[in-house]
Amino acid sequence: MSPKGRMSRLGGLVVVGAMSAGLLAGCGGEKAPAAGEGKLPISISLMQVGDVPAKENGIEQKIEEYTNTDVSVQWIPQSAFDDKVNVMVASGEMPTIMRVNYVPTTFNAAKTGLFWEIGPYLKDYKNLSAQSEAYFDNIKIEGKVYGVPNFRDIGRTAIVYRKDWFDKLKLDVPKTLDDWYEVMRSIRKDDPDGNGKEDTYGTVLFKKYNEGVSSPLTRIAVSIGGVNKWGVNDAGKLTPEFLTTEYVDTMKLFKRLFSEGLINSDFPALDPSDADKKIDSGLVAMKLNGVAQNGKSFQQRLTPNVPDGEIDVAPFQGPDGIRIAGEPGNYGMLVIPKASVPDEEQLKQVLTFLDQLMDEPLSTLQLRGLEDVHYTKTADGKTEFKDFDGYQREVKPYRDNLLSVEGYNVPELVDVPIGMKGTKMARENEQYAIPNPALTLSSAIYTERGQELDQMIWDAQTKYIMGKIDDAGWEQEVANWRKSGGDQLISEFEASYAQLNGK
Repeated sequence: MSPKGRMSRLGGLVVVGAMSAGLLAGCGGEKAPAAGEGKLPISISLMQVGDVPAKENGIEQKIEEYTNTDVSVQWIPQSAFDDKVNVMVASGEMPTIMRVNYVPTTFNAAKTGLFWEIGPYLKDYKNLSAQSEAYFDNIKIEGKVYGVPNFRDIGRTAIVYRKDWFDKLKLDVPKTLDDWYEVMRSIRKDDPDGNGKEDTYGTVLFKKYNEGVSSPLTRIAVSIGGVNKWGVNDAGKLTPEFLTTEYVDTMKLFKRLFSEGLINSDFPALDPSDADKKIDSGLVAMKLNGVAQNGKSFQQRLTPNVPDGEIDVAPFQGPDGIRIAGEPGNYGMLVIPKASVPDEEQLKQVLTFLDQLMDEPLSTLQLRGLEDVHYTKTADGKTEFKDFDGYQREVKPYRDNLLSVEGYNVPELVDVPIGMKGTKMARENEQYAIPNPALTLSSAIYTERGQELDQMIWDAQTKYIMGKIDDAGWEQEVANWRKSGGDQLISEFEASYAQLNGK
């Protein structure tokens, strides 16, 4: 889900603007030792992914040994994560390093001085400064960097598809809306599984299909030349995607597919996980909300049900070549609260710790685990997993929360071909990623009523695709959105864009 999407669904925001300076001074952690005087105490709050790792486990011990720190991790369940962060921010009881989502609570806390602005310091840290500026641009708050992104590939958007069906039906990965229609028609009507039944679909939509960075309609519209959620012209004028020709034409495609029975009629109620299960069972040809690295896992799940089924991955592309909707490049960020890190000397010590997490030994630790436990080295210096299930349980919680980038300071992983292809594609396709220019813009009305405004358009799109409203009905829904605050949102985004870009 995009940062704007995450903003719109956060309820019960904590107001932090009224926090006093005394609150900041009264909640500091243990005093950090001077350089060379002992272990640096580091407390970290992270999102729980799977089971909570055992205390004093091998992963934390390796991190502590390498960084000369004493690490204490607080694991917060995902279901309660934002609420717990709100409470911590409001109380001032914050750890040395705090994982946060890119949501209004974070914005307010940063703007009122609760977190260190670290942008000016990044140049002094070899690993942090080596990462693409786009990662940091995408977490800026009013033009400033207050944290280190929990890195994710910006160019990982991809189609996960049944290559064996495409080969059998002599289909190519679609590049135009006409191509998309023909692929969807052929897979529905031309019996790719050979069972004599009309029981296959090119893809299935699902509830909330039009939300977040993985919306199939956004991805298709971008591939044919459209914008990624929002567009901006040279004069700094912003346009939401649903007012562009490419997006409306993509909606019309799906309206036609629905009317002809070429996509599933139950999509407003279908859970995304159930949509994936239809691919696993051999009924669906394409996952359009996937990422390049999904190919391996979908092949593993398909094979028991369809032994001859072959999964492949491909980038979205249009008449002008590869063109993908760029992802934000993060799953939240790690911030440093001033309440627990009160001076610049300690800030630099904490930044050193974060930078060290991306040194080769700790990058390998996060991305491969412990040598001879989770992975082994090959004769040519590469790595291969020895106990992947153990890695998922014991290492993945750290990998998903800390700092690592596949392909940076880590030996290459020997994997099945589709796994290696997906990893390479996600890295290389950043050059084709179209950014969302509104990703870091601020708007008072969006902070206050973003969910309501988004829902108006999402509901209208679904009604249009299902034929419950026609073109005139769609135009009326857009007019209602404008009057209900949409025009104000555009105006506030344009003002924010002008302030940040000097337009």
